[in-house]
Amino acid sequence: MASHAPHAHPAPHADDVHTLPRVLADHVALDLINTVGLVDGAPVDYWQSDADVMHWLGRTGLLPEGAPARTPPRGLLDAARALREPLRQAIARRKAGKKLDLAWLNGALSAGGSHLATQIDANGSVIMTRVYPMETAGHYLVPLAEAIADLFVHGDFDLVRKCESDNCILWFYDRTRSHRRRWCSMALCGNRHKVAAFRRREAGDAEG
Repeated sequence: MASHAPHAHPAPHADDVHTLPRVLADHVALDLINTVGLVDGAPVDYWQSDADVMHWLGRTGLLPEGAPARTPPRGLLDAARALREPLRQAIARRKAGKKLDLAWLNGALSAGGSHLATQIDANGSVIMTRVYPMETAGHYLVPLAEAIADLFVHGDFDLVRKCESDNCILWFYDRTRSHRRRWCSMALCGNRHKVAAFRRREAGDAEG
């Protein structure tokens, strides 16, 4: 058993932008559906093994403590995909104002058997942690399921957006102060948009 409390998604590092699957959505639930991306216009699943999912959980901060040295539990890939696809559909329905069926999410949440525990930190203060078992693939994904539930309960879906690029299917949560974020990443689609706009202006000037 290991303790781990789900926390806010960390700000993406520069290498997260260029590492596949990309971690840049500012909410782990959206990073989950972004594990499918477009390559040359065709959808590609960046998860192909239990180890791929294990590595992604580590990058997003949702891997239970003590798990990195362990072999991924069998079935982790299938269990993670079983969360991802209904999540994608549920987000689309929520954005469209349609009725939700979250039975799939409740099933993932019920797999846990987690419990609260107290610990003494290095300063002698008493802190509360949540202890998660690590025996099955479902156990490993409970923190992720809790993060998904948090999005539906507390998230502002006006700020849940798809990248505006026609060649991108990635989603993000707009945490910018102005709430005018348009791209999955300025280093990726935002930069491509700037380059394309510059070339259009150059072409127009040349024609003029």
